[in-house]
Amino acid sequence: MRVQQPELFPLGGVQQALNPPPVPTLTSCDPLRATWGPFRTYMQRREFSEHTIAAFLNDLDLLVGFLGEEAALAQCTAPKLEEFVGYLQHGRGVPCSGKSLDRRITTLKVFFGWLAQNSILPSDPAAPLLHYGARSPLPQILSDGEVERLLSTTRSMRDAEKAPDARPHLLVTLILTTAIKKGECMNLSLEHLDMGDPSQPSVYVHYDKPRQRFKVRRLGLEAEWTRTLEVYLRRYQPRQRLFECTPRNLEYMLHTVSMVAGITRPLTFETLRWTSAAHNLREGMDPERLRKRMGLSRVSWEGTLPIIQKLAEGPL
Repeated sequence: MRVQQPELFPLGGVQQALNPPPVPTLTSCDPLRATWGPFRTYMQRREFSEHTIAAFLNDLDLLVGFLGEEAALAQCTAPKLEEFVGYLQHGRGVPCSGKSLDRRITTLKVFFGWLAQNSILPSDPAAPLLHYGARSPLPQILSDGEVERLLSTTRSMRDAEKAPDARPHLLVTLILTTAIKKGECMNLSLEHLDMGDPSQPSVYVHYDKPRQRFKVRRLGLEAEWTRTLEVYLRRYQPRQRLFECTPRNLEYMLHTVSMVAGITRPLTFETLRWTSAAHNLREGMDPERLRKRMGLSRVSWEGTLPIIQKLAEGPL
């Protein structure tokens, strides 16, 4: 699964537009609420959605309620933030789901990371916080042996003399090589495939909305994928989208193939995506490059990277 990835997307002027504006003069003695305006401006310049901005500011309101209305930035120590997380989990009197807790921890990491990066605080007190997801049971991934059995099975289906079926191998190698999401996979159109150089095929993951442009990327594929695609196109003859079927059809196909390959754990889009990410990190891919490759925002990456790191540390 080791692949030379081309540049994911040109940054150029986009990166310059994302640079935050100068931070107004603030000190660790200022109250928390004095940062709301500058932090909102920072998030807007980083193109956070309005929903995310509202959610983050609401989370910080909870922190002010916990520490007190006059609480200064200097009072936001690592132990105090740990107490706050415990309060969210058990002391607030309102149930806090794992997903909500993860989002609120992300808020703290983004907010205090911003303060530390701009030397308003000497260090980041939220850095030691662990996301709930990183403490929950890890997603299941395939071992090296299971990947080899899976690829051997799908390759034999593609190369069968009678009724060769390349769709399983096309899908499995696509996700293991690129780590794209199920929705991205289903939205791929034939025009998003770059087969100009058969030895270096690539796929273009496209998004229309400007605020999702960080997800737009071009991902390299192995040379073998060109041959697999040719066999696939002869049999299925899609007209517009690469996979002109329902996600459920492909999920059922993955289940069937896993049984043939002797894989007992569930084989899903997510299993393949997590497997790909863990293998890439273990093989030395730079985390920032992996983030871009997976099409994740920096906010999402706060909770995702620790999970991938734990997966990569385990036996593969």
